[in-house]
Amino acid sequence: MSEYVPAELRRVVRERAKQRCEYCLIHENESFLPHEPDHIIAIKHQGRTTESNLAWTCFTCNRAKGSDLASVDPATGEVVRLFNPRSDTWEDHLEVNEDGFLNAKSAIGRVTVALLKLNRQELLAIRTLFSKTRRKPR
Repeated sequence: MSEYVPAELRRVVRERAKQRCEYCLIHENESFLPHEPDHIIAIKHQGRTTESNLAWTCFTCNRAKGSDLASVDPATGEVVRLFNPRSDTWEDHLEVNEDGFLNAKSAIGRVTVALLKLNRQELLAIRTLFSKTRRKPR
């Protein structure tokens, strides 16, 4: 279950993320539903409502992640933790190819792409547009 995030804390998290989902990189202006703060470590896992435990996320990524902390790596079958925007560097785990497809560069990247469905059709279309206009998603 989510916990109330005060307006000032929401603003700080949103600005830090430059109004982009910290998982799929979609800008809130390119999304049909509003972005929202995500507890990286869910309240039910003793996560706190603090700047260091919040990520700015699109509605779809937040619902896909839920309270999960890890998932099964599709390549190895091992349980691997998910990408953490506060401690991981996006470019260490993921990259966007010229077709807008997100390639995982690590086990953390693989489980995050799979669980959050980061190559879903609407994201591929947006990232392809980035590529054609030479805009970077980050």
